[in-house]
Amino acid sequence: MSGLTRASTAIVGAAESDIGAVAALMSPLDLMAQGIHRALIDAGLTLKDVDGVFCATTQARTSAMSLVEYLGMPNVYTDSTIVGGSSFEIHVAHAQAALEAGLCTVAVIAYGSTQRTVGRRAASAREFNPYETPFRPFLPATAYAMAASRHMHEYGTTREQMAEVAVAARGWAQLNPAAWDKKPLTVTDVLAARPISFPFTVRDICLVTDGGGAIIMTTADRARHLKHKPVYVLGCGQSITHASISSMPDLTHTGAIASGAQAYRAAGMKASDIDVLALYDAFTINTILFLEDLGFCPKGEGGRFVEGGRIGPNGSLPVNTNGGGLSYCHPGMYGLFILIEAVRQLRGACGARQVKTADPAIVHGNGGVLSAQATEILGGAATL
Repeated sequence: MSGLTRASTAIVGAAESDIGAVAALMSPLDLMAQGIHRALIDAGLTLKDVDGVFCATTQARTSAMSLVEYLGMPNVYTDSTIVGGSSFEIHVAHAQAALEAGLCTVAVIAYGSTQRTVGRRAASAREFNPYETPFRPFLPATAYAMAASRHMHEYGTTREQMAEVAVAARGWAQLNPAAWDKKPLTVTDVLAARPISFPFTVRDICLVTDGGGAIIMTTADRARHLKHKPVYVLGCGQSITHASISSMPDLTHTGAIASGAQAYRAAGMKASDIDVLALYDAFTINTILFLEDLGFCPKGEGGRFVEGGRIGPNGSLPVNTNGGGLSYCHPGMYGLFILIEAVRQLRGACGARQVKTADPAIVHGNGGVLSAQATEILGGAATL
């Protein structure tokens, strides 16, 4: 996004709330507050320091208003932009703009969802779409399956190659104590799993969990005096190409092409400079599309690129090191969790799954049905 100053702000706190299946009667706001509390402790700050609140959830119609009331924080700067799972990457850019403009000095970005506990349909009701609803699509799986089928048709991508994405994610999850699903997984297991929407089986599709969390942002000057080494926001980008999958301009080319280009330009970097990737992987085709559209391999080569465990723990390109939405957690909107993981990798705080060289990192969020794309490039002091 033009107009933002490179490394003017930094992420100084990051934490999940409880994830997986949370305690009975917990609400999305409870999970947001829990994540905020933990992230503030991580940052060495308190709620009294916060004067900017950014949040989104499908389970609260006026999420910012409700969260401000819950926290007892009248008159803070608020933003509840919601474009699906990439909302939180867009919040990072908005928080950076607000911090640069002096509209707030410490911003929290939060999410919470109890979709596993209350049921996915109750957590996120579908709007009636006169052009699609009469055909009874099973959304969002049907939409992503269309993109996958088209990619197979145009570029020869195979089911086995898509399954490699799920296997790599599971390999990373096995190194993450917080991951929801750590059972061994092979390409054969993915292909033999219950079919959902061709070409996907259930193992090509993200988990259904509860969860939430928060990150804390402040100005670069203030960040240097806090608990952890700052994780600087080097570049941001966003692109919304459509809302409904039937209006997507090209099923094999996403808005990540534009959002990634914006972020690289702002950061003064290119794909070959990136050490670790945190990509929104609600479906196995997502990872393939985003690797292509963010410049890590040519268009149409994503399937071949991920073969042989290349993006897994023993591969040459670390992708979704927490296990991703496919194996770590996926509480409806996943974009906050890739930010948390990138921060931890940049701090060197990931234990068994820590990438030896993890600076800089790229974070890419996806919202809707490949609709809203948003990219951040994050880095430590060495990237300044």
